Amino acid sequence: MNTLIARLLYVAAACIARIPWRLQHAFAMVLGRQLYARNSRMARATVRNLELIGAAGDATGKRRDAIAILQTTVMQALETLRIWTRPAAQNLKAIRQVHGAELFQQAIADGRGVIVAAPHYGNWELLNQWLAETTPLAILYAPPSHPAVDAFLNRVRADQVDRVTQVPADGPTGVRTLLKWLKNGGVVGILPDQQPKLGEGEFAPFFGYPALTMSLLSRLAAKTGVPVLMAYCERVDEHNPTFEIHVEPAADGIHSNELDVSVAALNASVERIARRDFRQYQWTYKRFTKQIDDQNPYWPDCY
Repeated sequence: MNTLIARLLYVAAACIARIPWRLQHAFAMVLGRQLYARNSRMARATVRNLELIGAAGDATGKRRDAIAILQTTVMQALETLRIWTRPAAQNLKAIRQVHGAELFQQAIADGRGVIVAAPHYGNWELLNQWLAETTPLAILYAPPSHPAVDAFLNRVRADQVDRVTQVPADGPTGVRTLLKWLKNGGVVGILPDQQPKLGEGEFAPFFGYPALTMSLLSRLAAKTGVPVLMAYCERVDEHNPTFEIHVEPAADGIHSNELDVSVAALNASVERIARRDFRQYQWTYKRFTKQIDDQNPYWPDCY
């Protein structure tokens, strides 16, 4: 049954992906406005995040920025359906330029292993395909709770299965796998900006607010000493989906043995990227819900 559902999901995704992009773009513009007008959960989360980080401005500015973020979020979802249902070689043609490719290639050539931190900015699915085209890598991921969704994701990523090793985020087993990969000189990709469970992360500033942040990347960096690079796939033309890849060093302090220093450096790196274009960061995600002493002053029940 799960396999059948996965196939049906794939067919639906492929059908949507074949709609001309100008129509998909128009749909994203309309749906983004509707999500805001209907005060959807995504809209409420976006507005609250903008308020918290001080980017909301007056009522007019808040509305304008929130709608733009929601529209971009819909565009990103539609782009991802296209990426998932077309060959990677075809998708990679949408990448206009790569900044920092030599930095990535040198880190690989050094043979000590590389950690790639890829925030939820731009199109991280296309970034994954570019990374896999460049080198084999292991990617840390949280398996979906529904088996049919997991089967669907495995299907849409099947054309690069020989280049990507998916490592479930399941505690000690996953950590050992990543350590082994790095010690063998491999590349490990981690999405570093989702909120972990209490007890599995460290609080560090993010846009001026304490944010529970994964500590795994920092522990791996301190233990192995391998280079940590930030990577993101930035949209440069929404009317004709084209992108540029950026690879940059993480902020100073990422290798510190002091966990709070390293996690703060990680958040500073993600914040620097998010500030490039607020529309392309995942502000629909409730980033600040868990707080010290289990208090939650930033997310009232209405959100």
